[in-house]
Amino acid sequence: MSTIAPTILTNNITFFRQFATVYSTFAQRIQIDICDGKFVPIPTVSETEIELVNPDAITYDLHMMVQNPSEHLDRILELHPSLCIFHAECSENLLPIFEKLKAANIKTGVAILKTTFPGKIKSYIEAADHVLIFAGQIGKQGSKADMMQLEKVSLIREINPNAEIGWDGGANLENIRAIAHNGIDIINVGSTLSRSQNPSETYKTLDAEINKNGVLI
Repeated sequence: MSTIAPTILTNNITFFRQFATVYSTFAQRIQIDICDGKFVPIPTVSETEIELVNPDAITYDLHMMVQNPSEHLDRILELHPSLCIFHAECSENLLPIFEKLKAANIKTGVAILKTTFPGKIKSYIEAADHVLIFAGQIGKQGSKADMMQLEKVSLIREINPNAEIGWDGGANLENIRAIAHNGIDIINVGSTLSRSQNPSETYKTLDAEINKNGVLI
């Protein structure tokens, strides 16, 4: 069964706190997107600015869209999220980073962009607890999902059958059922919730949709 994780992506610390507070009232898992302005041109709030709301009750994933993961590691260790995801396409070898995270009891994740073939990063997938399939426009909420990215699920499973698989990019009421029924464990939802007048009710509607059985109509 898939789990929906609201995603926070903003360059405004006030908005970050507002989203974090609202999402923490109904979601059990939240993904925080951090962009450094290098790997992704437009920066967000940084990990040094944020605090985790009610971390004892909520599972937090950090999705680090950064060029040099080691530069961010000290603060990540302080925040101690449940999971930290770095991109396979960054400028550093992720395996030593994974070792440091695991030593601190933080789960490791690797994100792959649309043009990245899972077989090319086999060592990362083998070592990771989580593989994030990125199917939208990086660093931007509200982009259209590339549903062909679902073909990567079976390739990832062949490399690491135990890895949790996440989806990021364009999930909405029209496609979330198809995403959930194609082997995705965690569906990160951004603009569908952040632009909703009632995020809690929208979350419930999305959750009900992924739990429907039968033919997609």
